[in-house]
Amino acid sequence: MLSKLRSRRDRSALVKQLCADLTERARAPVFFLRLGVPDTLDGRFDLVALHAWIVLDAVNTTQLVRQALIDELFLSFEEGLRGLGTGDLGMNRRLKIVAGAFYGRLQAYRSATNLDALAAAIYRNLYRGRPGLEEPARAIAVYALDAKLCVTAANGRLDFGPLPLI
Repeated sequence: MLSKLRSRRDRSALVKQLCADLTERARAPVFFLRLGVPDTLDGRFDLVALHAWIVLDAVNTTQLVRQALIDELFLSFEEGLRGLGTGDLGMNRRLKIVAGAFYGRLQAYRSATNLDALAAAIYRNLYRGRPGLEEPARAIAVYALDAKLCVTAANGRLDFGPLPLI
């Protein structure tokens, strides 16, 4: 279905919905309340990056839709930075930093070849290596691998499957 979208308007509507679904899942309270991800700008960004990796690597889409999804995510990052008071003069510099962090996380998750490697990458990124959070990092890694297997974009909506348990 997603690979058959031809018109720019169809792609735009789809991408906005996919981005909204991705962001909604990344903001699920279980990550913050039960799994100890910091409810901060960094914690939220890291969860969006993790869910973007799940979608970009698992959902069967065209390169055009994938790039449009990344573009839409960066528009939301820019809106967030503007909401924090970043003006036009500092925006390019800050977006370069965000882009480096985003693509660095995608690369870390893509290069994780097994559960242990993914859990270690999640522990570094989501928890910044804070002691005592190895178990929640592993639970999120299990969730992410399961979500990669079952994530679908039926009817233009993302379904990641069940939320992580701990």
